[in-house]
Amino acid sequence: MGIKKQLGMGVMTAALGLSLIGGGTFAYFSDSEQTNNTFAAGILDLSVDPTTIVDVGELKPGDYVIRDFELQNTGSLDIEKVFLDTDYSVVDAKGDNTDDFGKYIEVEFLYNADKLDEVIYKTTLAELKEMSPEAVNQHIFYPTLGEKGLQSGNIDDLVVKFNFVDNGEDQNEFQGDSLKLAWTFNAQQATGGEK
Repeated sequence: MGIKKQLGMGVMTAALGLSLIGGGTFAYFSDSEQTNNTFAAGILDLSVDPTTIVDVGELKPGDYVIRDFELQNTGSLDIEKVFLDTDYSVVDAKGDNTDDFGKYIEVEFLYNADKLDEVIYKTTLAELKEMSPEAVNQHIFYPTLGEKGLQSGNIDDLVVKFNFVDNGEDQNEFQGDSLKLAWTFNAQQATGGEK
């Protein structure tokens, strides 16, 4: 072997030895800990009791019906806003309607059963059907639920009065007709924040 090879082998042997010595003498303490975490979403659950608010027959112009119902927050999250979507269909018994029966059913949302003369908002079913759910919330539910909305586990009583408006004119076209009203209540959660 040549001198260059012997020197190269010596340098490599020395480097290998130093790395083994350095690696063998390098030691440290260690420890580890694991955490278990959970993210669980809450439940938004709005209930209406009773589910049939009004079912009445044999109405004539000038008649009215007062009904109360409850909005219940049975979920684990607070409800900030309640929106109401109104839809109805008219069954024209004789096929002679020239006007919308919903224009003659006036709806008064009242504060509570004890103060039936205190009207929160008054409109007709025809107008209510055309209102945006946000506008309904602002006029009807905000005055009763307030800024806090309907908190989890709470119940709010609402009273509504339906008037068959007597316009003082011939309303014979509505004889025998029926109006099927569908109210859909939609809840919106309160704004999220730090937990």
